[in-house]
Amino acid sequence: MATQTVMPSIEQRPFVTSDIDLFGLTHQGRVRKTNADHFLIGTFHRALRVRYSSIGDDIGPRETESRGLIALVADGVGNLGAAAEGSAKALATVAQHLLHASEICSTMAVAQEEFAIDQLKQSFAAAHKVLRDQAQASGTPGSATTLTLLAAFWPRAFVVHVGDSRIYRLRGAEFRRFTTDQTVAQMMVEAGAMTPEAAERSQLKHVLWSAVGSSEAVPEVIVTDCDLRDRWLLCSDGLTKHVRDDEIREYLQRDVSAEQVCRGLVDLALERGGSDNVTVVIGGVRKL
Repeated sequence: MATQTVMPSIEQRPFVTSDIDLFGLTHQGRVRKTNADHFLIGTFHRALRVRYSSIGDDIGPRETESRGLIALVADGVGNLGAAAEGSAKALATVAQHLLHASEICSTMAVAQEEFAIDQLKQSFAAAHKVLRDQAQASGTPGSATTLTLLAAFWPRAFVVHVGDSRIYRLRGAEFRRFTTDQTVAQMMVEAGAMTPEAAERSQLKHVLWSAVGSSEAVPEVIVTDCDLRDRWLLCSDGLTKHVRDDEIREYLQRDVSAEQVCRGLVDLALERGGSDNVTVVIGGVRKL
């Protein structure tokens, strides 16, 4: 799938760690016996670990302000425990890969955008291989998972996506969904074989043709910019089964913390049946 680049011409100062309002929440829902959803939020820093010194502790801060952040959501598919284990393993693998490829941060993401994209894709490929190898070693069908990533390295933001978890962004009055569901129903819509209305009612709406650890995983990559007005939301389909896009937009517009928005959306999904595990992650710049 082709990489898209969308770069508005807004220049603003980069955010620092203290600016960022982040929160994530996952719930098993009211029907499932286990929770196969997982999420991860992390920030990148340049750090100094002093092993030995004759000057004591008087050298100032040993860790820089955040040089970037990542947020990940994974929704495991397959049988119960294996699904949860698979989604957790995928998140851990991506995080470890990016930890050792942290040169994608900051100016490197601008000067060598293609390199940054390649590193992000490689992290997904590594997670895919881990799950496939694990299944082969055990001689079982194994597990698969959706995997949706937001990586923000000022002034770039990268969206990498496999499956049907989603990423949204609210910027001022503009609300945009960045991901496309990699489901059989959506594929048929794009081929002109099914209307969007029919796809909403179809059982194929929840059948993935692309998932990490399955027979095929095709990352979708979108490159955009960072802006101090942005509020991002990542979620599993446990939210979008019960909450419409216009309702998600309305919650993101509320002048409350990321935690309050997360809890409000999860509660709304649960009130409407909670038929699946539900996970919501929100990140943005803290209002002064």
